[in-house]
Amino acid sequence: MKEELDMPSSEVDQAQFVKDSALYKEFLAERAEILKHKWIESEKAGKDIGFERALLDWIVKHRSNWRDRRRKEARTEQAAS
Repeated sequence: MKEELDMPSSEVDQAQFVKDSALYKEFLAERAEILKHKWIESEKAGKDIGFERALLDWIVKHRSNWRDRRRKEARTEQAAS
C-alpha cells in the first residue's frame, strides 16, 4: 500500500487498470493452477519439484483442457447475464 502512496496518481491508475484487466486475471488464475499442480506433484515425488518443472508439466498435461473449461464457463456466465 505504501508503494501506491509514493506513486503519482496516473501510475496508480495504470496499476489499477492492469490489476482489473481480464488478461491479468487470467494470468493469476493460471498461476494458481500451476502452483496447485506443483504442490500435488511435489507431494507425489516426496520433494519440491520446483516451479519450472511444474509449469512445463502442467502446460503439457493440463493447459489446453483448463483453457477450454475456462472459456466454456465464461460463455455460460455471459449467456446467463
